[in-house]
Amino acid sequence: MSSADKNLSAYDESTIPSAKELRFGIVVSNWNDAITHKLYEGCYDTLLKHEAQEDNIHTIQVPGTFELPAGARLLQQSKKLDAIVCIGCVIKGETSHNEYINMSVANALQNISIATGKPCIFGVLTPNDKQQAEDRAGGVHGNKGVEAAVTALRMAALTKEMKAPGKTIGF
Repeated sequence: MSSADKNLSAYDESTIPSAKELRFGIVVSNWNDAITHKLYEGCYDTLLKHEAQEDNIHTIQVPGTFELPAGARLLQQSKKLDAIVCIGCVIKGETSHNEYINMSVANALQNISIATGKPCIFGVLTPNDKQQAEDRAGGVHGNKGVEAAVTALRMAALTKEMKAPGKTIGF
């Protein structure tokens, strides 16, 4: 579903597990910082809203979106985390650089998730222009940072639940 059909900040709060015992990493790209810092605020505030402890949220900044996977891996290696949210924004330009960056980052984050067994969330905006980015960073379509935090909360809780004794999915 496109964000034009949905507010990225809208979700059923009653379905979100408590983050009281969970530890999170947030990796934020400094490129397009007017956008990414708004996404970060939405993410951070949402984690706190669902009982994450400030001491259990670890944030680092990287130069650009392309560096998000390396930052996520470094953060995962240095902290014992339940999930990592990676926040970036690649605005389409006159070339197809955005396609290469977005696909590369998405694949790398997926590989990190699989290799570590810890959710690594793709909180990257891929808009066609600056206005679309602003609309998704607290504008008319909500804040993708909120959506990324909700995904991290759900996936971290699911990961812990599935690792509990007696819980398997058949593998």
